[in-house]
Amino acid sequence: AAFSASVCSLLAITVDRYLSLYNALTYHSERTLGFTCAMVLLMWVLCLGVGLLPILGWNCLRDQSSCSILRPVTKDNAAVLAVTFLLLFALMLQLYLQICKIAFRHAQQIAVQHQFIATAQATSTRKGLSTLSFILGTFALCWIPFAIYSLVADSTYPVVYTYSLALPATCNSLINPIIYAFRNPDIQKSLWLACCGCIPSTFSSRPRTSSDV
Repeated sequence: AAFSASVCSLLAITVDRYLSLYNALTYHSERTLGFTCAMVLLMWVLCLGVGLLPILGWNCLRDQSSCSILRPVTKDNAAVLAVTFLLLFALMLQLYLQICKIAFRHAQQIAVQHQFIATAQATSTRKGLSTLSFILGTFALCWIPFAIYSLVADSTYPVVYTYSLALPATCNSLINPIIYAFRNPDIQKSLWLACCGCIPSTFSSRPRTSSDV
């Protein structure tokens, strides 16, 4: 359930980022606090349902030879979960590519309106692309080896292999908040308010760019 929630949270953030650019004019009026809380609650209910699947019959207790590395999930069911994860990753990749296209188009429009020099626009675009690449690259390095291992391995493989590949996937949930806090000024403001009750003056004077999304 926790692993599913980690992946679904990243997917939800990706969808939210895409909608914030695609529907920029109506985004803040449509994405209210109540709507956000409802979506988070729904996501956790679905993930808890995935976590309860072994109790509902997705288990190998009657046939130990059919067990996967994710005991007591069977090899077939583990393969379904792994393929589902790879499809979700492909969806995230496609959404981030669309985000890059929209952000680049917005940066060009802002540059024309404000007569920015080309180097400033290029710097903003490069920062946005580097942020997206860093997020996707970290996610892929942490999760894809574990997903592929779930497809090819079974319960006869040494348990140490499973734990060594599951550990990075678990740590990905710890790394993501650091990435977002380091690259996103809105989250930085929230952290400053939560920790010291103030916002540094550098935030108020700093213009928002497409790379901040």
